[in-house]
Amino acid sequence: MSQENVILVRSAYEAFRRGDIQAIFSILDPQIEVYQSDQVPWGGRYRGHAEVGNFFSKLTQAIESKVDPDHFVDADDHVVAVGYTRGRVRATGHEFEVPAVHIWTIRGGKVIRFEAYIDNPKMRSALGL
Repeated sequence: MSQENVILVRSAYEAFRRGDIQAIFSILDPQIEVYQSDQVPWGGRYRGHAEVGNFFSKLTQAIESKVDPDHFVDADDHVVAVGYTRGRVRATGHEFEVPAVHIWTIRGGKVIRFEAYIDNPKMRSALGL
């Protein structure tokens, strides 16, 4: 079952690259939980599709980015993606490349939790904070 989870996670990154938010939401459980450190402007804890929509809105207003996982760790109901987020800060045009680790928790073919860990000091520097 876990290889199916890796395929599911890969599809989420592909959808994000295409800007296909509807495809992303189709794999998210209605009670999805999203966490990212509040050291970045879009960070915090979000629960449910409406709040996760706010997360994506804050993220895409602040930066234009894509995540490039170098590899995936298959851990049954968890998938860990290790790589970089690359892009530019919308307000300044400053480009960045920041190490990232994402932890996806999947149950019943749906993502129930997503945790994003990045090099916060490096991202804050790119943002001019």
